[in-house]
Amino acid sequence: MVLLAPFDGSDLSRRAVERAVEFGDLIGEEVVVLTVVPPDEEFARERGWIDADEPFDESAIADRLRKGAREVAPDATIRVEHTEETSMLASTTMDIGRRIRQVAHEVGATVVFVGSENAGRVTTPVTSVGKPVSEDPGYDVHIVRHPE
Repeated sequence: MVLLAPFDGSDLSRRAVERAVEFGDLIGEEVVVLTVVPPDEEFARERGWIDADEPFDESAIADRLRKGAREVAPDATIRVEHTEETSMLASTTMDIGRRIRQVAHEVGATVVFVGSENAGRVTTPVTSVGKPVSEDPGYDVHIVRHPE
């Protein structure tokens, strides 16, 4: 069994990783922390991954997020993925959600821990990857809605 926890540096994703680690320790299962970095400068700025005057560098962002994930889950497998340029028919959030689902299936995840204020609600903002990830029947989903 593999427990997967997407991590974007937010308080909710940090808490989701912590929960995955706690659960993994209890049942003796591997935890994979996944960071998905899209080639989208505006998205990176909105997430606080880079400052307004900082150049967009996917590798530097990936390194920072990997380091942040390692601080939360020192014994977990840290995996960094990149998405392709977003097509006109999709959004960056959709691409990230798709990549999370793909990795969940690749690693054989039985539970995905998602930090999202909106996952599972009837109305979901476009900026949440929680909804598309939580709709996949291939694994169970643990939704973390509170950072504490």
